[in-house]
Amino acid sequence: MTRRLPAALLAAAFAVSAAAAGAATPDPKMGDGGVSDFYVWNESLPAGPGKMLRTEPLPEKLVLANAGQGLRILYTSTDGLDGQSPVYVSGALFLPKGEAPEGGWPLLAWAHGTVGVADVCAPSWAGRSERDVTYLNHWLEQGYAVVASDYQGLGAPGGHPYLATRPAAYSVLDSIRAVQGADLNLSKQVVLIGQSQGGGAAFATAAYATAYAPDLDIRGTVATGTPHFSPEVQAQTLATRPRDEVQPTFGYTLLMLYLVKQTDPSFRFEDYLTEPAMRTIGVGASQCIGKVFESTMAERLSLNTAFKVDPTPLLTRVYGLMSYPTVKIDHPVFMGTGGQDRDVPPPMQEALVRDACAAGTRVEWRLYPELDHSGAVNGSRQDSTPFVSRAFAGETIDGNCAQPAG
Repeated sequence: MTRRLPAALLAAAFAVSAAAAGAATPDPKMGDGGVSDFYVWNESLPAGPGKMLRTEPLPEKLVLANAGQGLRILYTSTDGLDGQSPVYVSGALFLPKGEAPEGGWPLLAWAHGTVGVADVCAPSWAGRSERDVTYLNHWLEQGYAVVASDYQGLGAPGGHPYLATRPAAYSVLDSIRAVQGADLNLSKQVVLIGQSQGGGAAFATAAYATAYAPDLDIRGTVATGTPHFSPEVQAQTLATRPRDEVQPTFGYTLLMLYLVKQTDPSFRFEDYLTEPAMRTIGVGASQCIGKVFESTMAERLSLNTAFKVDPTPLLTRVYGLMSYPTVKIDHPVFMGTGGQDRDVPPPMQEALVRDACAAGTRVEWRLYPELDHSGAVNGSRQDSTPFVSRAFAGETIDGNCAQPAG
């Protein structure tokens, strides 16, 4: 069950701690630095999360082709690790071309997949993959504005709690509050969309919204390639993972250690990792996921070659931070799964569908047998586009829990 901090206490926490948060000291070993001064806020923070601190036009090369305007944003949020300290988070906003409809542009909140943990990997700074550019341009063409959080600790100072669901959820929820509270001609209605790490972030955003941001009018959630770190799935993953397998995706496991470090200051990478793995951890502190994958393969890293000490207790501990507070969502959820997904195995995604359906969530699940992890993003648009339209229209979406598609 999610515990909600009373609004008065949360505002007080911001007021008391604002100076400390505004003067956060970057730590290059945790991926901080390398971005412009826009991402550093040295003044006191206003009381309360979801307040816009400043905006600036995105560089032309980062503005999506179907956007009439692209803005870089900086806004207040709540530290998702301790649940109460004020932080600030960066992101971007894209508005469609043309005139907004009456009531403002309907809003999509995009949760991005894994980019890395270094500030320079923040999409509002580094840009987006061709896959994501295609995906977001599609939604802009449909007439939706898109707010895209970088997540806590990506761009702005402070470590990025990689795969932890509450920090990502708070970051997304407060990005919605920030842009809707500014004079940007946006509707109060919003649909959440996300892929991979962002699929988990979108689902988590829906799960945390009732307690943390009941003021928001969330009409639906679209999630593809979505992880599910339930206790049962955790046990199965740890028991069946080949210890000598060398794959790029082992880089995800190494990035999880940054989350371990943030939750346990006594943890030292060098106490657990071999020299080759330490070199890859060093790559992660300053470069993005593609370079982490390259280093993982170049160093021939696996569970056997990367660790001097069994990491199972460490990973088990942080898996709890990667789980959802509930799988009972109070609005309809679309989930898309690529049958050839090697990053987030289809059985893990199906387990989330099964658990959410059992909890009473209205899930519309689509399995795309020939698509991989990345392919499911744009490959699912044929089904997610009408889902989003119906969600904004307030139509009843019962889902297909009784007869899953596949």
